[in-house]
Amino acid sequence: MSAPLPLSVVIVAKNEAHNLPRCLASVRGWVAEIVVVLNDTKDDSEAVAKNFGALVHHLPWLGYRDTKNAALDLAAQTWVLSLDADEEVSPALHADLAAFFARPDLATFAGAKFPRKVWFIDRWITHGDWYPDLSLRLLHRDRARWGGDAFVHEKVECDGPVARLRGDLLHHSFPTLASHVAKINPFADLFVRQQQARDGRFSLTAAIVRPFWRFFRAYVIKLGFLDGFPGFYIAWATAFGAFVRYSRLYESERRAPPSLS
Repeated sequence: MSAPLPLSVVIVAKNEAHNLPRCLASVRGWVAEIVVVLNDTKDDSEAVAKNFGALVHHLPWLGYRDTKNAALDLAAQTWVLSLDADEEVSPALHADLAAFFARPDLATFAGAKFPRKVWFIDRWITHGDWYPDLSLRLLHRDRARWGGDAFVHEKVECDGPVARLRGDLLHHSFPTLASHVAKINPFADLFVRQQQARDGRFSLTAAIVRPFWRFFRAYVIKLGFLDGFPGFYIAWATAFGAFVRYSRLYESERRAPPSLS
């Protein structure tokens, strides 16, 4: 059996006992350390994580960016693979990671990115807005941190070159179509907060044009039609989600109690 890679896997989770076994099984045995950071968790996530040999910490929620940076500081290894509980490392990505750590020029890199592939309804989605969804999740702790917006769309910012790996990170984000629909409003909430923090204002042009563009880009330009009906649904849902976000921004700026006159 080969030695574990000099790598800490860090997972931030809340009530993910149903997802953690798949995620943890995909990295157990070939990484130096697994760190699971729990936020206000009420289920059996801690017991599940410890059963896989993970170190468990409890942290308050500080927002996506700041919570992930706090979790990053708990890792012992210089290199960190950041995962969500509903993700798993594919055999192909495992092989690519092993090859990456064997590179003679490893020290020149600050991180590595790779495609993320989503299982949706009845298939892996391989076109449209959801693929390849290049994700920068492998980072050198001394040369990279989570940055971006404090509310949503956090991203890794690296001080140095970023390698590109080919293996897929597998994502089981939406077990049912209903679970995808349920995400539309929470993401709209985050969008409104983000725009308010930036002093962004509602634009009728954006509310009309962006949904149509999102559908056309996903379904036609990015070949979403090749994913069958799920690809058609994803394109329409993405467009509708954009429309809801701008509509919610309009509401937040103009909502007022009805006049009594």
